[in-house]
Amino acid sequence: MRRERAKTPRRGVFLGMMGARARNEIVATSKTVTTEHTRRDFLYIATASVGAVGAAAVAWPLISSMNPDASVLALSSTEVDLTPVAVGQIITVKWQGKPVFISHRTKKEIQEAQDVKLSELPDPQPDSARVKKGKDEWLVVIGICTHLGCVPLGHEGEYHGWFCPCHGSQYDTSGRIRKGPAPLNLALPPYEFTSDKTIKIG
Repeated sequence: MRRERAKTPRRGVFLGMMGARARNEIVATSKTVTTEHTRRDFLYIATASVGAVGAAAVAWPLISSMNPDASVLALSSTEVDLTPVAVGQIITVKWQGKPVFISHRTKKEIQEAQDVKLSELPDPQPDSARVKKGKDEWLVVIGICTHLGCVPLGHEGEYHGWFCPCHGSQYDTSGRIRKGPAPLNLALPPYEFTSDKTIKIG
């Protein structure tokens, strides 16, 4: 009797089995890599979120401190009774922490301010644009020199308006710059007459 040889798996079948195992390993590895990436992405997002919340928590007190406090908000407008202000007198009131000059001008001061030629002014502006219509006797300006922010002195200087002792800027009776390094006229605050002898600034 002829003994039959034991059949061995064909090379193609063996390779096919190897290929199937490799494919299974690749799929398993791919799942592991995907899981690791997903976990890592989650950690990145979570870390970034915590960082953003932390930054906001740190920044909020700073932002809050920059807002005006209650006392400043209360002074957002100021009412002034003009009754006690004599002709020729200049008073100073505070509005939002700034000095505001209120000048009760004489007829001479009004005339001098109106007679100035605009061509002579560094910052040309007629007197009529700096007072309320029909209220020429009242001039209301922010009392801060437009050069470096000093507070000028009233009824001083060559033009009988204001003189800044810091660097010699001189303003006329309309608060317009006439001489010195200041580039602009004294600023005008927003204001209105609420009655014949009362103004509201702001």
